Amino acid sequence: MTTSTGTPSLHADSPLAREQAGLDACVHCGFCLQACPTYLALEDESDSPRGRIVLMRALLDGSLPASDPDLRQHIDQCLGCRACETACPSGVPYGHLLEATRATMRGGHAPTFASRILLAVFAHRPLMRFAMAMARLLAATPIPTLLLKLPGRLGFGMAMLASTDFPLERAKYVAHGSGENGSAALLLGCVMEGLFTETNRATERVLRRNDYSMIAAPSQGCCGALHAHAGELGAARRLAKRNIAAFEKSGAQYIVTNSAGCGAMMKEYGHLFSGDAEWSQRASDVASRVRDVSELLAAAGPRSGGVIPFAVAYDAPCHLQHAQRITEAPLTVLRAIPGIELVPLDESDQCCGSAGIYNLLEPETSDAVLERKLDRIEASGAALVATGNPGCLMQIGGGLLRADMRARAVHPVDLLDASYAAD
Repeated sequence: MTTSTGTPSLHADSPLAREQAGLDACVHCGFCLQACPTYLALEDESDSPRGRIVLMRALLDGSLPASDPDLRQHIDQCLGCRACETACPSGVPYGHLLEATRATMRGGHAPTFASRILLAVFAHRPLMRFAMAMARLLAATPIPTLLLKLPGRLGFGMAMLASTDFPLERAKYVAHGSGENGSAALLLGCVMEGLFTETNRATERVLRRNDYSMIAAPSQGCCGALHAHAGELGAARRLAKRNIAAFEKSGAQYIVTNSAGCGAMMKEYGHLFSGDAEWSQRASDVASRVRDVSELLAAAGPRSGGVIPFAVAYDAPCHLQHAQRITEAPLTVLRAIPGIELVPLDESDQCCGSAGIYNLLEPETSDAVLERKLDRIEASGAALVATGNPGCLMQIGGGLLRADMRARAVHPVDLLDASYAAD
């Protein structure tokens, strides 16, 4: 591969080079600009998808070294929300380009000590389970609520933990799935099973209530999304292989996720293993069975339950709307709940600033994006903000607490589960 000047590319065999067709699809029309949260917050062309694609080309042809600090800054400041993909008339696969760029820049390793530690924890099940157990114990104490107004990331971290408390009275009920609508194995997830354990149990209950049978996949683990987004594609593949084998063994008709980011990652396992003769077909087969929980519920009905009398605003997780292109199914679930008043939320398709571990690594930009989201929530007058991703739940939930706003964040499945319990 050569550059436009005829000189050899410095990254001819890189992950980014293998995605060059995606780069070539960009015509620099600018439709992506108003869809990009970092461009709207920072007002810098280099922090827009179009600007970052120019930087990606410069990296690929060798005119910018991977060590260039400005290149790193603008690539690192991307949320990876993929809103630009929805806006793009040319079908540029920006999410794949971003992951490939980060992998090319970093040689497969996350750039900072903090991110390396976080990703190492999620990659090793014993470490991850220990970390989640400690976080769960802390969340069960008054400490997060007492410390959530502290300045900086410590205070915001406490607010995120405090926000994991379910905002409605939770009552359990027994549901027996007939299996008439198929069988499903739940991706337990890292943060979902660690901090939103009851949401996972609620997911299993509401699916059974809607005639799905639930099957365990005990050897599963982290989906690899955080690692792929950080450019650690090797680690992402190792984690994905474990899940592919686990869900193959389960024999479930569907693999269900209640985390938008995890679902998007698993649906792209085929792309992750493209060119791998041993794993490509297996990955694609598993990916074809992945469904967001709202997809399965919408396909089944869903059944109605008891009255939940709240004004609810729906905030679309980026990786549900822009990566998986699922827009109507979550609204179908919410509309099935008697008593709910769905109120419009301006810019509900815009990122909240969570983006995996982004809010820990790029706090200033994350806060700027979140502030815009909180303003829109306050204007909506909603008592509850429903969103189907753990990072969004904690980012929005923590922001609401720190801003002393009355609204609370909740997973749509928890609302449906509460409705069934009230019936």
